[in-house]
Amino acid sequence: MSGTRLALDLALTVRHDGRGGVADDLDTPVGLTAWVRDRTDLLGRLPLPGDWTAGDADLDAVRALRGAVRALFAHAVRPGAPSPADADRLIPVEEALARLNAAAAAVPVVPRLDWPPDGEPLARHRPAAAAAGPALPAALARAAIAFLAGPDRAALRACHAPRCVRYFLKEHPRQEWCKPSCGNRARVARHHERHRTP
Repeated sequence: MSGTRLALDLALTVRHDGRGGVADDLDTPVGLTAWVRDRTDLLGRLPLPGDWTAGDADLDAVRALRGAVRALFAHAVRPGAPSPADADRLIPVEEALARLNAAAAAVPVVPRLDWPPDGEPLARHRPAAAAAGPALPAALARAAIAFLAGPDRAALRACHAPRCVRYFLKEHPRQEWCKPSCGNRARVARHHERHRTP
């Protein structure tokens, strides 16, 4: 599930700004640094130093990967419509797949067995060598691959409430929007549309 959450979190760094536009949480290296630090539990033991801060190259790599992930999310929700945030500028699926796979392959991994004295053994995949630069996009790409190839992908939807640009996992059969506030906006918009005087 952490791969699912991480893949969704990456896609959701593009969001409605509350004023009718789209905001980008990864618009600067500072934004990426804060985003990564807020997700240390999902990123596991990523080989990034504790005082890591993103640079321009890190930002470019993660944003390029996010573009691929959002394009593949748009592909996954078909025949439904993609998020309106980037529906008119999605990269082709083949390019998105190549970008995602290249990022995942940038850091080779090996299985590692951890067995705490008071717990059960746990197998995890860890980078084979310290490679702090591409480690972040590689981890994000692997999370996206696990999500897109896993069972949760079938529940992926694009929210089409007015002004929303999010993807979400449909958790119950009647769910149409990513959150209740989107459902309220959609109902209000439908009400106004029905009662508009010609």
